[in-house]
Amino acid sequence: MMFDAVLTVDWSGGNDRGKSPKRDAIWTCIGRNGVAEKPIYHRNRQDAEIYILDTLKNERHAGRRILAAFDLCFAFPHGFAEKLTGNPDPLALWDWFEERVEDSPTKNNRFDLAARINAQFPGVGPFWGNGLQRDIPDLPRKGTNRADHGFPEKRKTDVVAKGAFSPWQLAGAGAVGSQVIMGFPTLSRIRNRLSRDVTVWPFETPDSDIVLAETYFSLLPQALAGHTHPIKDAAQVSLYAATFSGLSNAAWAELLEHDADDEGWVLGLGKEHLLTSTLAPPPLRNDCFALPQGAHWTPVDEALDHLRENLQPVTGTETVAVYDAAQRVLAADAIAQRSHPPAPNSAVDGYALLGPLPPGSHAIPLVAGRAAAGFPFEGTVPDGHAVRILTGANMPAGTDTVILQEDVTATDTHIALHGPIKSGANSRRAGEDMQAGRAILKAGRKLTAADLGTMTAVGISEVSVRSRLRVGVLSTGDELRNPQEGADAGQIFDANRPMLLANLKAWGFDAIDLGRAPDNRAKLRKILTKGAARCDAMLTSGGASAGDEDHMSALLQDTGTLALWRVAMKPGRPLALGIWDGVPVFGLPGNPVAAQVCALVFAYPALHLIAGAGWRTPTGYQLPAAFSKSKKAGRREYLRARIHDGQVETFASEGSGRISGLSWATGLVELPDAAITVAPGELVHYIPFAGFNV
Repeated sequence: MMFDAVLTVDWSGGNDRGKSPKRDAIWTCIGRNGVAEKPIYHRNRQDAEIYILDTLKNERHAGRRILAAFDLCFAFPHGFAEKLTGNPDPLALWDWFEERVEDSPTKNNRFDLAARINAQFPGVGPFWGNGLQRDIPDLPRKGTNRADHGFPEKRKTDVVAKGAFSPWQLAGAGAVGSQVIMGFPTLSRIRNRLSRDVTVWPFETPDSDIVLAETYFSLLPQALAGHTHPIKDAAQVSLYAATFSGLSNAAWAELLEHDADDEGWVLGLGKEHLLTSTLAPPPLRNDCFALPQGAHWTPVDEALDHLRENLQPVTGTETVAVYDAAQRVLAADAIAQRSHPPAPNSAVDGYALLGPLPPGSHAIPLVAGRAAAGFPFEGTVPDGHAVRILTGANMPAGTDTVILQEDVTATDTHIALHGPIKSGANSRRAGEDMQAGRAILKAGRKLTAADLGTMTAVGISEVSVRSRLRVGVLSTGDELRNPQEGADAGQIFDANRPMLLANLKAWGFDAIDLGRAPDNRAKLRKILTKGAARCDAMLTSGGASAGDEDHMSALLQDTGTLALWRVAMKPGRPLALGIWDGVPVFGLPGNPVAAQVCALVFAYPALHLIAGAGWRTPTGYQLPAAFSKSKKAGRREYLRARIHDGQVETFASEGSGRISGLSWATGLVELPDAAITVAPGELVHYIPFAGFNV
């Protein structure tokens, strides 16, 4: 990528907004490889400037190239910089404002400074919008009161950008001017403090480690690609961080093509097509399932390798509360918001003091009071003294060691104990478990109940996750019936659909019941088309071979994407794979035992991969066999099995028509492709169903 990371900044010209996240405040977000981290709220410009500088320095020191994209005008309309400063360079205007703006979290001089600027020009204006109660000479309250100041109302880029406001307006809805006046000093300091590594687009060639650019967070709608948040500003910085960081080098080359003038330009304006192409992961290639020419019987490992190498995530991202994040897939690393423990604390009940203590007997005076969890000791413990402390309490100032209460004799005023005692005994260091600012869980992880507790412990309230994969399940065949319908001698009940839907729910996906399709190609085509509009992937069973009634294979063949795999395995063999309206279709065998085994062996890892959770290999064990078996070379076999007295026994029949064996079993014995003879007591590879999360 042209940029390894993108920092998006939604700026504000107002005063301190308080501790709680609010709209119309400063928000930032980091994006990498098309995935945005959690948006960060900044209560004031001072806090935001420190964060932005630290972030840019850290990225540079890590050897990463970063774009900082500000929703903030980088220049005023043509001619203003030169007439005010004598220099046409708009970057000199940044320095001019940096020297004159007075800014604190609660007040600033932007209105008075704008009035002084207005006084230097003929007529009235250009700045307007006095937001203070007192009148300010030379600063009209309304834009209609201005006249003959000699400057354009908007820049060319503001005219092109639909809905953009004039940078002269300082108060009221759309007060862009206040953001600009209060933003230039920050931009100036960033540029000057990192001058060797910073360039500003489009005024300078963007060939440095850090590039600053102006953008406009209304080019793209907020809800695209799942970037939703109760606060619109947060959703927008997330959306743009993901969008810009996911651009290809070719897209960047086109995006950065612009002839500079003293007005600048909004990055992405007029080239929105380059941005919208990154809002969702790219679709799977139509040939992603195609095996090499000449393949006939495909070994299981080759089939799995092919899926792993040719599939990629198809889901977007969204932000959810940690409490709602179970079984969701992290789209970005989870970053600790504070350390755990947040402060040094006691691991036991006892007495806190400053260590070490040498060998021998010690009588140590106690200070009044105690430290308990949630009720820290106030003050400092003098050297040579101790204080009562309970498990989990913060270590009082002046202490670093805890003596276990069972190891002392205590009175109201003293404790007696024997040394030696090491410094730091029975105390926990701040951050010894997890440190603030560090990634505690990596992107791609499917979150467990324990993960939710871990994230909450370090102050994480929301996480960026992959949109939940939507998988449809469709059964095909005229012979199928639902149990409530009854069935005659020539019909069977549809066992596959409830079984596969249950698999998907256990895997944390949205399971969508697409019902049954008759052996009618036209009707099946309509069902697939409707399913593709609702689903990210589809599992079908039946019609996956090459017979007259195998309509699934025939329809996928018509799309030009059919890959009819003959996998060298038992049970299973036929797998019809293809793309329908951009959605991958896994055509499983119609036999319930074969359908379930193929779903576990192939669909389980493949669906997790396209869900963004990475390739999943089920955990298996080597256990002694309680059965005898001899098989020929040439195919892999999966036997329904369970554990009894520490050994693996197999179902009485290997016939795939015996569906009751799936309920009898607790897992599968996997026998290799090669010829093998298994005798009782020999080790076999057993994969529990729990290894497939079912």
